[in-house]
Amino acid sequence: MPKDQTDRPLAPRTRMIHAGTWRSAHGELSEALFLTQAFAYPDAEAAEARFKGEDEGFIYARYGNPTVRMFEDRIAALEGAEDAFATASGMAAVNAALFSQVKAGDHVVAARALFGSCLYIVETLLPRFGVEVTLVDGTDLAQWRAAMRPETVAVFLETPSNPTLELIDLEAVAEIAHGAGARVVVDNVFATPVFQRPLELGADVVIYSATKHIDGQGRCLGGVVLGRKKFIREVLEPYLKHTGGAMSPFNAWVMLKGLETLDLRARAMAAGAAEIAERLAAHHAVARVLYPGRADHPQAALVAKQMETGGTMVAFDLGSKATAFRFMNALQLILISNNLGDAKSIITHPATTTHQRLSEEARAALGIGPGLLRLSVGLEAPEDLIADIEGALASL
Repeated sequence: MPKDQTDRPLAPRTRMIHAGTWRSAHGELSEALFLTQAFAYPDAEAAEARFKGEDEGFIYARYGNPTVRMFEDRIAALEGAEDAFATASGMAAVNAALFSQVKAGDHVVAARALFGSCLYIVETLLPRFGVEVTLVDGTDLAQWRAAMRPETVAVFLETPSNPTLELIDLEAVAEIAHGAGARVVVDNVFATPVFQRPLELGADVVIYSATKHIDGQGRCLGGVVLGRKKFIREVLEPYLKHTGGAMSPFNAWVMLKGLETLDLRARAMAAGAAEIAERLAAHHAVARVLYPGRADHPQAALVAKQMETGGTMVAFDLGSKATAFRFMNALQLILISNNLGDAKSIITHPATTTHQRLSEEARAALGIGPGLLRLSVGLEAPEDLIADIEGALASL
């Protein structure tokens, strides 16, 4: 047994450092980076056996790679999943998780509160290929029940949602979906694997944009899909093998390094987010604060049931686009960007960036007003972030 493998269950924080590790004959401490496109075979018979699946060795980087496989094994161990497949980006993961399991004539039910690119997939791309999609208010279980059909193959949701931090009852939706014979696909990016475990709540497939908290330091793109081995290897893997959305070995190595500190970073960021949410809620210039960790969150009871903490994201409303822009431009420490989950704190105006493609009516239905801002809290000292925020609010 390798030195960092044990015969007893390990805490998630420990699994983030050691799970899935294997070493070459050199015994390297840090995971090896196998920066190669293809692999050589000792003889023609070995090549044939590998392509037939009789030998589990690697074939081509689009199919799999030792460094990528370590990342997949480690995050699967963390998530409690049987298997995982890493992708080139978070949206590659969303695309593959949905398109790999549908065909023309199938039906998908999705929560309306989704990231803009996810909405594009369910509203535009899936219907283009003959898959009908019904959008529902994810918080309304009656709408989920009413939307189910005999041809429904999957339901898709994110919780908390981007950017309004709306929660969906995973256990209840899973029960409804499974009753109709549909898979439950959950985008768990905002909650992170540290604070919410969808598979334990009934989900079948979990998606991450590893670009966000898993990397956590703004370096590279990546995504991952997790679930049962049968789905990952028989449904998802063939789709990704032949469409080319594989993660690069270098990015997988970066993600492995990110996983080592994910627990520490996410908890520090969440603690800062909770403190900042309290200060924002007390300020007269702020019309509304949305943070899952606050008692005044509309779904505080559900937060307590399925999340460990409120997470690293805070949404707040300053009433108008002009006021929101003045506030953003007055910040001196917090950066304006459309990323999240970074060590650096980031402010985003969803109505003009991540969700600008939506009509004004659609944004209003999702609660994305012209004054809404999304704050991804980083690892800076909370007192410095609060001083920056209060200084910008004072300038209004």
